[in-house]
Amino acid sequence: MKIKICGITNYEDAKLACDLGADAIGFIFYNKSKRFVNPEIVKNIVSYLPPFILKVGVFVNEEISMVNQIMRVCKLNMAQLHGDENLEYIQKINYPIIKAIRVSQNFEYNILKEFSNYNILLDTYNENGFGGTGEKFNWEIIPKEIRNKIILAGGIKEENLEEIFTTISPYAIDVSSSLEEFPGKKDKNKMVSFFEKYNKLKESQIL
Repeated sequence: MKIKICGITNYEDAKLACDLGADAIGFIFYNKSKRFVNPEIVKNIVSYLPPFILKVGVFVNEEISMVNQIMRVCKLNMAQLHGDENLEYIQKINYPIIKAIRVSQNFEYNILKEFSNYNILLDTYNENGFGGTGEKFNWEIIPKEIRNKIILAGGIKEENLEEIFTTISPYAIDVSSSLEEFPGKKDKNKMVSFFEKYNKLKESQIL
């Protein structure tokens, strides 16, 4: 199971995530987010990061030309689309895609078939925002045949890591708010503790 640390706004947090073993880090370019970061800052951060960690740009209903421009200038690897982007929109993005789908109480999983050619991230639906709420949706209703293919987000924290490993076992998890001191700034102690448990569970799964 891979791990992405999202909502990175500064080099110290990016380096810490890399040092602890994150597979990917995410930068949010949605200016209404509490974790918004300027592309110029991201460009500078990325220039100091290891080559084999995935750098992900997160966008919400952004102009296609702007997505492609930011991705290119910042030298990012994947675009995570967290809004209402449709297939026509996605096909105009020049980079690999993670399509975030917000799961509501009566969510129809058949909708995912539309995006079957792309990486799918499942997050919690909230009418007041496009993610980063720290709220968990009902993971038990995720169809078993897709669990090991999805990226899981929403309400992931150290306390439910074991549940994720044993009952869902997704391809990857996307974590942000539970590891923060405040929005946009990671808490070093929370990060270290989270990765210790994550690595312990991952090791036991391999064994």
